[in-house]
Amino acid sequence: MTSVPPAAPAGVQAPPSRKTLRKVAFASFAGTTIEFYDFFIYGTAAALVFPVVFFPALGAAAGTVASFGTFAVAFFARPVGAIVFGHFGDRMGRKKTLITTLLMMGIATVLIGFIPDANTIGVAAPILLVVLRFIQGLAVGGEWAGATLLVAEYAPTGKRGLFGSFPQIGPSVAFALASGTFLITNLTLGDKSEAFISIGWRVPFILSAVLVMVGLWVRLSIEETPVFKNAAKAAPAATRLPVLESIKRQPREILLAGGSLTLLFAFFYMGTAYLTSFATSPTGMKLGRVEVLSTGIVASLFVAAATLASGILSDRFGRKKVIATSCILAVPWSLVLFPILSANTVFAFGVGLTVTLVIFAIAYGPAGALLPELFETRYRYTGAGMGYNLAGVVGGGIVPLVAAQLAGTNGAAAVGFLLAGIGVFSVLCTFALPNRETRGLEDGKQQPAAQHADGAGIAEPVSGA
Repeated sequence: MTSVPPAAPAGVQAPPSRKTLRKVAFASFAGTTIEFYDFFIYGTAAALVFPVVFFPALGAAAGTVASFGTFAVAFFARPVGAIVFGHFGDRMGRKKTLITTLLMMGIATVLIGFIPDANTIGVAAPILLVVLRFIQGLAVGGEWAGATLLVAEYAPTGKRGLFGSFPQIGPSVAFALASGTFLITNLTLGDKSEAFISIGWRVPFILSAVLVMVGLWVRLSIEETPVFKNAAKAAPAATRLPVLESIKRQPREILLAGGSLTLLFAFFYMGTAYLTSFATSPTGMKLGRVEVLSTGIVASLFVAAATLASGILSDRFGRKKVIATSCILAVPWSLVLFPILSANTVFAFGVGLTVTLVIFAIAYGPAGALLPELFETRYRYTGAGMGYNLAGVVGGGIVPLVAAQLAGTNGAAAVGFLLAGIGVFSVLCTFALPNRETRGLEDGKQQPAAQHADGAGIAEPVSGA
C-alpha cells in the first residue's frame, strides 16, 4: 500500500510522495544509463576497431593514438555543453533540458554507426567522426548536472547522498551494456573477422535508438523539481547569464570541484577505454576481445554496488571524507596496477580493471550530491556542470591521450606514476572544498542533516551570497 505524506501547512509545498521519489530516481538512473551507453560504446570501439576503420594508414600505434584523440574530443566539448545546457537548465528548467540532451546524444550516436570507413570516403570519415563525437560531448556535458540536480532537489533530508547515487549508477550499467552488445556481435561474427570490422561494431550504435526512445518516455513522465519551481516563483526574473554569475560568485568552488574529480575521471576512462585497448593490443597484454569484454561486464557489477554504497556512506561520514578516501587509495594502486597487468593473464586484467573502477566508484557515488550542494539554485545547473566537466577535460580527455603516448615511449609503468600524481592533486583539492552538506538546496535555508562521524553540523555560507 502506497503511503501518503501528511498534509502540508498552508502556503508550504507538501513533500513528494514515495511514488514520485521512486519515479524520479528511476528517471535519473535510466537517463544516465542510456546517455552513457552511447558515450561508452564509442570508447569501446575506439579501443577495438577505430584505428583500423578510420586510421588504417597510420599503423597500429599511431592509429591508436589518433583514435583516442577523437575520443578526447568529447571531453573538450563537455564544458561547452555544461555552459550551453546549464544556461537553459537554470532559466527554463531541468526537465526540458534533459530531454534535449537525450535526443542530441541519441541522434549523434546512431549517425556514427552509419559513417563509411576511411577506405570508402577517405579523410571525410574521421572528420565526420570528430564532428559527431563533439556533439556527443555537448550532450553529456549538459546531461550529468541535470540528472543529478533532478534527484538532489527532490531528495529527502539526510538522504541526498543516497538519492544522488542513483544517476551515478547509470554509467556502470551502461559500461556493462556497451561491453555486452560488443561481446554479442563479436561472438556472432568472430573475434577478428572482416564482418565485425566492417559491420559488427556498428550494431551497438544503431541499436541505441531503441534505448533513447525508452529514456525519452521516462523523462517525459516526470515533473520539474520543486526547488526550481519555488525559485522561479520567488524570483521570476531568472539570471540572464548563469555562466557569468557562477564564475563571478563561486570560481573557487568550480575550480576545486574540477580538481577534486579529476582522479575520478582519470580512473574511469583509464579503465573503460585505455585498459581495454592495452589488454587487446599486440604490444600490451595480447588478450582476446571476448575475454576483455566479458571481464568488463563482471567488473561493472562491482562498480554499481560500490557507487551505491559510497553514496549511502557519504550521508553518514560526509562527501569530502568518502571522496578523499578514493583519492588516497588511488595513489598506491596506481603504482602497482601495471606490474599486476604485466602477468598478461585474464585474472590479472580482471583484478586491475575491477579495483581501478571500484576506486573510481568510491568517489563517484558522493559526487552526485556534492556538486549540487555547492551552488545557488539560479545557477546550480551551470556551476555543477562546469566543475564536473572541467574534471572531464583533464581526467577523461587529456589523461588517456597522454597515457597512450607515455606507454609508447616510456613503458606502461610511467602511466602508473601519472595516475599517482593525479591522485595527490585530487585529494588536496578535495580537502580544500567547502563543506555545505547541511545547507538546504532552497537558497538561504538551513536544513537538518544526519550528524557526521566528525561532528560536522554547521554549513558554510555560499561565497558572495
